[in-house]
Formats: sequence, C-alpha cells, structure tokens
Amino acid sequence: MQFQELNLSQPILKAIAQLGFTEMTPIQEKTIPLLLEGKDVIGKSNTGTGKTAAFSIPILEQMQPEDSDHVCALILCPTRELAMQACDEIRKFARYKKHIRPAAVYGGASMDRQIYQLKNGANLVVGTPGRVLDHLHRRTLKLDQLKTIVLDEADEMLNMGFREDIESVLAQIPVQRQTVLFSATMPPAILAITNQYQHEPVLVEIQSAHRTVDTIAQYCVSVPMGRKTDALHLLLLAHKPNSAMIFCNTKKMVDELTEVLCQRGFPAVGLHGDMKQLQRTQVMNGFKSGRNTILIATDVAARGIDVKGVDAVFNYDLPQDHEYYIHRIGRTGRAGKTGTAFNIVSGRKQEIEMRVISQYTKAEITEIPVPTAKELRSMAVEQEREKLLALTQTTPSVEAVQLANMLLEQADAQTMLTALITQQLDIAMKDLPTFDVPRPIRKGRKTGAKTVRVRINAGRKDRMAPNFILGALVEATGMSGSDFGKIDIHDQYTTVEVPAAESDFVIDAMHGSKINGKAVAVRQYDERGDKPKRESGGRPHQRRSSRHGYTQKPRTGSYNRKRRKG
Repeated sequence: MQFQELNLSQPILKAIAQLGFTEMTPIQEKTIPLLLEGKDVIGKSNTGTGKTAAFSIPILEQMQPEDSDHVCALILCPTRELAMQACDEIRKFARYKKHIRPAAVYGGASMDRQIYQLKNGANLVVGTPGRVLDHLHRRTLKLDQLKTIVLDEADEMLNMGFREDIESVLAQIPVQRQTVLFSATMPPAILAITNQYQHEPVLVEIQSAHRTVDTIAQYCVSVPMGRKTDALHLLLLAHKPNSAMIFCNTKKMVDELTEVLCQRGFPAVGLHGDMKQLQRTQVMNGFKSGRNTILIATDVAARGIDVKGVDAVFNYDLPQDHEYYIHRIGRTGRAGKTGTAFNIVSGRKQEIEMRVISQYTKAEITEIPVPTAKELRSMAVEQEREKLLALTQTTPSVEAVQLANMLLEQADAQTMLTALITQQLDIAMKDLPTFDVPRPIRKGRKTGAKTVRVRINAGRKDRMAPNFILGALVEATGMSGSDFGKIDIHDQYTTVEVPAAESDFVIDAMHGSKINGKAVAVRQYDERGDKPKRESGGRPHQRRSSRHGYTQKPRTGSYNRKRRKG
C-alpha cells in the first residue's frame, strides 16, 4: 500500500516523498490507519520494520497549530541512542509542519539544555523513562494535556528494570489518552501493562521473527576453549568486511576484545552502557563515518542503533535470549540487501545452543572451518596479483620511470618483483595467529578417551532404572547414548561414567532436570568420600550400555548365595 493512498496532509506526504518512501511496510500499513482513528494499539514487531514511522506519522498528522503551547505526545524508549534516533526521524517527517517542535530527553546529557528546550515550546517529547520521570519531578515537563503516549521497545524497557518508572509516568498523564505499545515479544509483564493501561487495544502482529533473517547467510565456527579471539581475527582477515558489528554479552568483554583487536591492527571501537554520552556519540560518529570499521557492543548498547551498510555481524558470545539473536544479525541484510552473520562457539554446550537457535529462527546455520594460514596466504597472493595488475594500468610518474631504469641496471626485473611481492605478503601475514588446529573431535568412551564418574542423587529407592538415567542424560546433553559408560544404581544414588572432557558440561546440562519425576542434582563423584557402606541388597544394580540397549550384569556374591540358601 502506498503512502499516497492514506488521507494524510500535504506537509506530511511531502516530507515522506523527500525521504524516498513510497510503499508502506506491513507494520505501517496495519498500524497507521488504526492510530489515525484514535485506537489504542499493541504492535508486535521486530526492530528494523519501520515502527518509528508507524507511530510518529499519525501523531504528527493530528497535531494542530493550537497545540503549540503544551506537550501533545510522549514517546518512551529504552536507550539514549534509540531516543535520539527516533527524535531525529520525527524531525524529518515534521519538517513542513513548523508548529511541531520535537525534543529528546535522556540521561547522560545536559539537564539545563533539555530544560531550555522544554520551556521554549517543545510539544512532542521523546525520552528514556528515568529522565522523563526526573523532569516530571522537577516540574520542567508537564503532561496534563497529553493526547498520545507510545512505549517503544516495551519488552526491552522492562528487561532493563524500567517498569516502576514507566508506571510512574503513566500515573501522571490524563486518563483519556491514546496508548500505543510496541514490543518484539509479549511476556506476562507486557500483557499486564496492556490490561491495566490500555483501553480495548487492537493487536497488530507482523510475521514471525525468523522471516527477517531470510536474506542473511548464517555461519558457525566451532573452536577450542580460549581460541575465540584468534578465530575472530582470522575470520576478519578472510572476509574483510567494510563494516562489521561484533556482539559480546558483557561490558568487560567489550572492553577486553576492543583492546586486543586494536593491538592487532584492527580499527575497532567499543560501545556499552557504562560509557558517557560524549564517548558514545564519538564512537558512533567514528563508526558511521567509516573511520572505525568494527563496532563491538553489548545488546543493550546496540539496541536502537540504525547503521546502514553493515556487511557482517559476529556473535563472539551467543546471546542469552533467542530474540536478541534476531536483533543482532538483523543489523546486516537490511533494505533487501544480503548480509552475513558468523557465530563463534566453544564447547558442546554452546554447540547445542547454536542448534536450538537454528531451530528457533528456522534458518540454516552452516558450520564452516576457521580459515587457515595457508588459505589466508593464498588469498593474500591473489589480492596482491590483482593490485599489481591494476597498477600497471596507471600512468607512472617521470621519477618512477627513472628509478625503475636505475634498478634494472643493478638487478633483473623478476628478482625485484619477487622481492616486492614477498615484502607485501610478509606484511599481510604479520602476527597471524597460529590456528591450523582442526576442530576438536569429541571422543566417547569407546574410542579410549579418559572417563570419570558423576553422581546423581537418586537410586534404587527412587525406582530408578538404567534406561531412565540414560534417557535423561541424552535428552539434557544432546550426546549419544554410546558416549556414556557404566551406570551403577545404588540404594540412594547412581553413578555414571562420562567422558572426562565432558563432565562439567554434563553436570551443567543436568541442572534442574528430573528423572522419573524426581528432581535430581548431579556432581562429580568423589572416588574416596562417596564410596558407600555395605548396602542392603548386595552390589549395586549395574548395566552397561550397548549400542542401542542394555545388557544386565548378573548379581553375584552374598546376594545370590542368600537366595540359594532360601
């Protein structure tokens, strides 16, 4: 549907046309008519779908010149970057409606400047919940005549702990108003807000999240523990993205990775919530201008950042929420263009999580090997060949010709060219991580790998059976049944042989699990301290797993002798 088909005023249509927009996105097509009718709306949609235009165009359309002396609309956003970005976009749509004066209020910026804007005619406010509430307490922001409030990225605001602030703001605005909520997910906390603060809202739901990654090629590399940074180094050299975003789960990791990549010669900058606003602005300006081609960020810091032309996204850490995976890789492949996403995983737990993400997104995530030094050298040779051939098409300077003739009198052309190419290749391969290590092969007990025992606090008295135990282990870990060894069921507990390299993973994976209805705890078996006293019933119940089933060891010893006596 075209914007021209909507009954919008000419100033708004003119601004939309100048921005190059003609066709509405699905969220815009479904939401704008409802908002123009004054209805409360719940929009379930991901980032990058045009939500800002969806809620701002109806607001701007309905603001009249007589609304110049009070705040008519308030948009709450989770982060400073998102508030700034939304305000900038609103200004573009409102460029031909001079009576509309947007203002952005957020923490980390000058309070005096914001107070000046609010006192001098700002009638549309975009801000973060904490700073908006601060202005309300100072009485520098008055919302007694507010007509519309928008909660943008509501799920993220709740995740960041803004629920009390949001409810405090909602308690200080007129009861008769239009309430609009946009969220990528609909957890119970969001539904509670909609039930309490919206009046007969209309739900607008756009296609499921996995469709947004159809244009993105997704890859996964599995590396040994402690080698993620080296793998990232080699991937960056192999693919040479003009612009890349790297995601980490913690601020500390952002700082550490930024420092390491800069030391290795990459133009990288970091972004996280502990940085002051001036620093954040400088970082974003450097990234957008191309001065720094690599941005390393946390999910919260990157939320709402809209940077065009990101070639690749790297997940140095897998996201803690599957929705975040969609948001992360959605930074590339925008506006119909293709993009690339790389995931770096270490250990079986992360490999299984990667498979879960693939199922969630309903997208194929192809496993690829880490580029080797040999492959990178071959690529460098090809790049050097292309560069030298391109140089032959240019007109040399007089000085260059004179120097070439002088050199040819002292050495032959092949020797000089070989020396030049060798020098350039050495520069290209300088400080390259030695990573010609094949992907570690997981070895089960049958291949002779070392095994240890883990202890499960459930045994014969809990009606445990080997098939119950093995089934729970396979389901929790994703490992094969043949990876596990002897299962000994005692009265009060059970021990299981597991590959030594996987014992920590098995213990973590079984956390919170139930076996035959009993919640169990799993820990490393203490070969000295855990040895049981003689149990009634003789030796423990033992079964050794075969290929697809079990073979039971016959009971021997005093137990069988007692039966013969009876």
